[in-house]
Amino acid sequence: MSDLTSVLDELRGLGKESYRKVMLRHGAGEPCYGVKIEDLKRLLKRTGKDHELALKLYDSGIYDARYLAGLMVDDARMTKADLDHWVSTACGPLAGSMVPNVAAGSPAGWVCALEWLESERPLVAAAGWTAVASQVSVIRDEALDLTELRALLDRVEKSIHHAPNDVRYAMNQFVICVACYVLPMSWEAKEVAERIGRVSVDMGETACQVPYAPEAIRKVEQRGGVGKKRNSAKC
Repeated sequence: MSDLTSVLDELRGLGKESYRKVMLRHGAGEPCYGVKIEDLKRLLKRTGKDHELALKLYDSGIYDARYLAGLMVDDARMTKADLDHWVSTACGPLAGSMVPNVAAGSPAGWVCALEWLESERPLVAAAGWTAVASQVSVIRDEALDLTELRALLDRVEKSIHHAPNDVRYAMNQFVICVACYVLPMSWEAKEVAERIGRVSVDMGETACQVPYAPEAIRKVEQRGGVGKKRNSAKC
């Protein structure tokens, strides 16, 4: 079993200044050591899953430690209070992927997602949309609230082009995920994607691009992947 101090020391030693600069351009907050994801995963293999240590790592406030915490934590043990705390203190990259993906494995994830997407804070609202998208990718269709999902699709169609920057990106991803992972709603989501068209998002000083939803959906259709769930929302 590893302790917090030893893991933080190891993270500091694994940091690369060049990668740190890349992550800061993507919105990672300071302090950030610049540890690559593959190095975080190698470290995780040595430490193993440790829920309590993961909570402490997240509370360290260090970007790399927080990302590692998301990989290390037992998603099923994350309470609503835990998830709300994580999302309220997350920087852009964590709110945009890691925290929503952890929520996808928590019993409180669906409730949190629906609350977050109502937030006046764009990062939290974006995390809510991403959390719903993550959950539809792993939860079997018969366990999903299709009525709720239809209402959310309708809301996206009406509001996406007027939503805040981060929320627009997350809404676009939500439409893609419903079309690709929820078989009973695939055609509906695809039609919404066509009506929405291209979504403009300022990606800052990065090379990231906004997926054109109809094209992204077609690629999944062409490889026969529509309706096939993921084993985990976390990569």
